[in-house]
Amino acid sequence: MTANTTDQFFKSTVLGHPSGLFVLFFTEMWERFSFYGMRSLLILFLTTSLTDNGWGWTRENASALFGSYVGLVYLSTMLGGYFADKIIGFRWAVVVGAFLMTLGHASMAVESHFSIYLGLVLLVFGNGFFKPNMTSIISEMYKDRTDKKDGAYTLFYMGVNAGAFFGILLCGYLGEKVGWSYGFGLAGIFMFFGTLQFWLSQNIFGDIGLKPTKESKSKSEASDTDKRNPFTNWQLVLIAVSALLGLLWILNDPATKISGGKINIFSFLGENGNNMAVLTALLVFVVLLFYRFTQYSKITREKLIAVTFFALLTVFFWAIFEQAPNSLTIFAKSYTNRVLVDNWSVVFLVVNSLMTILPLAIITWVLYLLFKQTFKTYAIANVILSTSFVIIWIIAFWMLAKDYYTAGYLSLSDSTLGFLKIEKVTVALTEVPATWFNTLNSLFIISLAPLFSKWWESKYNPTANLKYGIGMFLLALGMACVAFGSSGIEPGAQTASASMIWLILVYLFHTMGELCISPVGLSYVSKLVPARMIAFMFGVWYLAVAIGMKGAGMFGENIDKIANEHGLSYFFWMLTLVSVTVGIISIIFQPVIKKLMHGVR
Repeated sequence: MTANTTDQFFKSTVLGHPSGLFVLFFTEMWERFSFYGMRSLLILFLTTSLTDNGWGWTRENASALFGSYVGLVYLSTMLGGYFADKIIGFRWAVVVGAFLMTLGHASMAVESHFSIYLGLVLLVFGNGFFKPNMTSIISEMYKDRTDKKDGAYTLFYMGVNAGAFFGILLCGYLGEKVGWSYGFGLAGIFMFFGTLQFWLSQNIFGDIGLKPTKESKSKSEASDTDKRNPFTNWQLVLIAVSALLGLLWILNDPATKISGGKINIFSFLGENGNNMAVLTALLVFVVLLFYRFTQYSKITREKLIAVTFFALLTVFFWAIFEQAPNSLTIFAKSYTNRVLVDNWSVVFLVVNSLMTILPLAIITWVLYLLFKQTFKTYAIANVILSTSFVIIWIIAFWMLAKDYYTAGYLSLSDSTLGFLKIEKVTVALTEVPATWFNTLNSLFIISLAPLFSKWWESKYNPTANLKYGIGMFLLALGMACVAFGSSGIEPGAQTASASMIWLILVYLFHTMGELCISPVGLSYVSKLVPARMIAFMFGVWYLAVAIGMKGAGMFGENIDKIANEHGLSYFFWMLTLVSVTVGIISIIFQPVIKKLMHGVR
């Protein structure tokens, strides 16, 4: 057995997979904890009044900044991927990204204007270095064990959703109930734990992800026998022009709105300077993209067109799906009755306790299995990881106890030990945090993913276009629920008391739509694109996601204008209509796209 075979990683296993997978599992878990925890608070923090320690921004300005932030997060993955591939390797890229994100969260915890903006910049670059390279390490680890790869990504995806769930639950709770700094700061603390754990355990990956050498680069180029079609100088110039215009626009758009027009890079182009800049950037990119397609064989060209079609649909999917931390969180905060009384209060407290404790117990069990396998070799890393879980358990129990106490079910006894005891109360009240509803997405994914996986493996597996169509219809169904639920809210109303059931249904249907589209899209890129073009087309794909994320912000910017004029329900019906239209387009084009895919399913 040679030192570079992937069989070496299976000498130490947890649940049938290499222990190294679970090092990545927990590193990714803490990264998603920090990312989603902060993201769930950002819009609320920006729009909360100054008297409640927020910034008192309009929803339009908050959505503009939010859209640019999440858009830049996905754009930065291309930069991080390039540095990892060409200069520092996957492993250092993960460490650099995690360290930058730790600094970013710490900066946001200060809460000054400068520190918040600095924190967002650090988080953008941190995500760019971190996000694309974790999966690259997994891919290399399972290079010779492709039969185990699906199971590996399923377990890894569990870590992603566990991190998102606990991040939103705990950071959201601390931010809303205790103070914004606590929510932002907690995200940074666990990102720091993840950084240390990964750094101290990195030898478990052997030679995977090390800094590329001349020898490794030559070997990689020699293994690629496909004919290359390098970018010419004029094509590189067009890429630079398009990228620069797009970057300046995504930064200038919120800056112009927030400053009231005082900051505007494109003011020399007139009132529509922003629009002219972004349209020019898109036009230049599309022209270059389709010119590149003409340089390949007919079959390759047609497959690339199919990928581009799905990327276009993906823009609309993410623009509507990402209303979760934006307009849907605003709806939860200001227009939903989140106060539960008596029996419903008890039901929520019990359900929330089970939602918190059971997943945490399962993840802790996985940690114990990893601990048994790797403690002798990576003792310090295991101690750090274990410490992080002790802290999580303490915070979780504190949160649950505080909820029971606030509701009136729990009080301090008169004993000197101060033990907590349950008391009978006449009226119990529980206020559900606005960020709590965002946790439902992760819970529904963990619950429903196995069912959708079985569906895709069955003889009833839909075609690519039909999957996208079903996903968009489910997205529409979710928006229709909240549109119907807000139908009684008068135009201009600043508060209302819609039922929570509408938000629960939204996240149920939207999660089902996500399972139809999100995991499927990247799979089609890998299946349809030649090996020599994977990096470029993944860049195109992440560009589409970034545009969708910015689009989500742009939709959210208009919630107040539309709600004041036509009512809040009208805003959500518009998003429903867009979703249905895109779903219909996907299905109508099925015969054309199926032909372009040349048998790929």
